[in-house]
Amino acid sequence: MRHKKSGRALSRNHEHRTAMLRNMARSLLTHERIRTTEAKAKELTKVVDKLITLALRDDLHSRRLAYKFLNNHQLVQRLFDEIGPRYNGGGGGYTRILKMAIPRAGDCAPMTIIELTKMAEKTAEKPAKAAKAVKAEPKAEPKAKSKAGIAADAAEKPKRAVKAKPKAAAAEGAPAEEKPKKPRAKKPKAEEAPVAETKE
Repeated sequence: MRHKKSGRALSRNHEHRTAMLRNMARSLLTHERIRTTEAKAKELTKVVDKLITLALRDDLHSRRLAYKFLNNHQLVQRLFDEIGPRYNGGGGGYTRILKMAIPRAGDCAPMTIIELTKMAEKTAEKPAKAAKAVKAEPKAEPKAKSKAGIAADAAEKPKRAVKAKPKAAAAEGAPAEEKPKKPRAKKPKAEEAPVAETKE
């Protein structure tokens, strides 16, 4: 008979089950969403809801009780300073379990996603996206200049000296300037091998 033995054993002894729930609670409070089996998620809900209730009380004794379970000062500070204030004025329902359609490969255990009902708003990404949008805007096209403006710009620019092409100059009858040819380096001749004389 299982008198006063509430909860699921999860095929573990007391120490193993406590350590597993502690690790899962740390992961859920850090990432605010994790994937696990349905039985573990239902047990984890009880643990995390109690921790968030301690964060709503927000006194020294509550912080010590939370630290006793989580054993991490930074996580306790995050729980009391960031996660707890989101649920002010609420009466429970701090976590949510979403069932997944595909079971776990291997043993076909039903899988779920457990998450906090009030997730952190991603405010840091919004300004970055806005900055990218500003950079991506095309540059304004320059306005079309009037004829008077084009003539003024042409007068200000110095004219480039146009060199006559040698072919065009030869066609007109003017002598084309020849480029001086560089003398080629003479290759040393290979010495002829001496021919052996044969006696007749």
